[in-house]
Amino acid sequence: MSERERYEALRHCRYVDEVVRNAPWTLKEDFLNKHRIDFVAHDDIPYAASGSEDVYKHIKEAGMFCATQRTEGISTSDVITRIVKDYDVYVRRNLQRGYSAKELNISFIREKKISVQNTVDTVKDKLKDMGEKYKEMVGRLEDQTHEMLDKWKERSNEFVRNFIEMYGAMNQYKEQIIGAISPGRVSPVTPTKSIMSSDELESPRSPAFLVNEAAENFHFISDEEENENRIN
Repeated sequence: MSERERYEALRHCRYVDEVVRNAPWTLKEDFLNKHRIDFVAHDDIPYAASGSEDVYKHIKEAGMFCATQRTEGISTSDVITRIVKDYDVYVRRNLQRGYSAKELNISFIREKKISVQNTVDTVKDKLKDMGEKYKEMVGRLEDQTHEMLDKWKERSNEFVRNFIEMYGAMNQYKEQIIGAISPGRVSPVTPTKSIMSSDELESPRSPAFLVNEAAENFHFISDEEENENRIN
């Protein structure tokens, strides 16, 4: 801010009735009498100057000093410190808003350097967003893959269980069938035709029923019958 702007800012502050321009840093008695100043308000921190430890020492001794409470971040020193600390951010932000290098009192080279840095930061932000989206997509694919594997495992277990239930009934008659056909030769006999009712045709047969029916329709030849057939 320029000196004129600082004066104007003070005129718009609350409780300010008059602003004295070109006031000295060290207040002399003649200056206080000229402007009819009864009290000087300032924070109680000693302000050192050349040849003096505190420029307000004589005013404090005269009982004309009114101490004020210092507000953090409001004093001029704090404002300047914050501006200097974030100067680069301040310049970059105002260049993006349309201020020229001349208005910001920076060189042409510095302006282009900041412009390139802004472009690089923009690209980095976009790449970061793409990386986050990629991670999210990979996470979704992993979840879908795990879900598919779980479903496949569940279906495979169900298939194996159905297979066992379907053929398990026939496996329990395996030993009986082997024992029935191993003692001698088996001559097939034409099964007798039987008239079956419509209910029997439509109703399914269990594996145990089919095995028993097949055993009844086979004739087992003994050794004596086999010798008689050879003699004849």
